[in-house]
Amino acid sequence: MVPIVLTQVATGLSVLAGAVFVKSFMDQKPMTGPFQRCPTCNGTGRVKCICSRWSDGDLGCRTCAGSGRMACNSCGGSGTGRPIPVQLSVRQPTNRSS
Repeated sequence: MVPIVLTQVATGLSVLAGAVFVKSFMDQKPMTGPFQRCPTCNGTGRVKCICSRWSDGDLGCRTCAGSGRMACNSCGGSGTGRPIPVQLSVRQPTNRSS
């Protein structure tokens, strides 16, 4: 019976050590791709909902569905500071002879 308990304790400790290792690795190198974390939401993709700013203790609106957190307006909820796609059209100046 003692070997079973020791095996379970060893398994639990190895799982815990693995989780700590993965967390420390994720803190150093977030997997957000080539883009940096959003400075507004710090990479979470969620910010404090507008309804909680003027609340008297109760939270909940259609935007946050009662959680008190809504999608970040800066990153669109992705958590990354992604570039905004812009299309520019440039016209060549016409030369007019006098």
